[in-house]
Amino acid sequence: MQVTYTTNDIPLQTRRQYWQEVVSKTYYSLDLRFPSTRDFNARLGAWSMGPVSVSRNIANGLLYKRHERHLLSEREESFLITVPELAEIRFEQDGKVVHCRPGAFLIERSHLPYEFSHQDPTALWCLKIPSAVLRARISRPERLATLQFDASRSVGALFVDTLRLSGERIEEMDETARTMMGKHLIELLAMAIESDDRVLTGHSSSVRNGHLLRCEQFIRARLDDMRLTPQMIADGCGISLRYLHQIFEGEGLTVCAYIRNQRLSMCDALLRDANCRKSISEIAYQWGFADQAQFSRNYRGRFGCTPSEARAISRTANS
Repeated sequence: MQVTYTTNDIPLQTRRQYWQEVVSKTYYSLDLRFPSTRDFNARLGAWSMGPVSVSRNIANGLLYKRHERHLLSEREESFLITVPELAEIRFEQDGKVVHCRPGAFLIERSHLPYEFSHQDPTALWCLKIPSAVLRARISRPERLATLQFDASRSVGALFVDTLRLSGERIEEMDETARTMMGKHLIELLAMAIESDDRVLTGHSSSVRNGHLLRCEQFIRARLDDMRLTPQMIADGCGISLRYLHQIFEGEGLTVCAYIRNQRLSMCDALLRDANCRKSISEIAYQWGFADQAQFSRNYRGRFGCTPSEARAISRTANS
């Protein structure tokens, strides 16, 4: 689905209220402030690409504020990857302030209050990804909020180039192609993030975080293997079994819990994929669950509903 909004035909006296509603509908609930005394003008195009949504937002100076009260009625967390094109943007969340200029992109988290602003007219590309979808590819994405990444070269530039090109070609794609393109965007984003040395920094040493990242990548590549064990992971990553457990204990979970959560995230992504025609048992088996009853219990414990309920909710939302 593709939609376009513009203030061109909206009366001046209702234009700002109209744009408040457009932005909240496209992203999530926000309060907007319009610092300029000049007439406000804006244009926004948005389209869905399978598990993600893409938008291009062109507007005069604005201040977006997300308050605690906006979070109360929203269950599903999402992450917003924002790419400025024409002017610097300012982002403040969780006590951190970031100034992001063209040539970079930043990551915003929906489940924390924030302020986002730009004084000058700007054009923004935005990729909105549900938390469950992003977690299936990047572990603990909340640690990435407020970080900005280089979009001027290498994989970061390829990610942004692909994001822009998707807008130019969206009308030429059918639903299957759009879904596949959305998945490619997530892969490119993950590659750009994982190639950044700062991802290795955290509560423990960079060496330990380097081992953690390699272990996570090893696990994700073998999630469909029911024989996957901590010993296989330790051997594959060249570390001792004891050290493997210590690495994950430092993150507040066990190795087996991490494997299970990653498998559940992959199953959840397929259950919410409108183009997936596999049965629930086939999805569970594909991602390493031999016992469907156990899978259903684990899924409900993680997401608060059964796999069949999640699939029904998703199909209703996409119909």
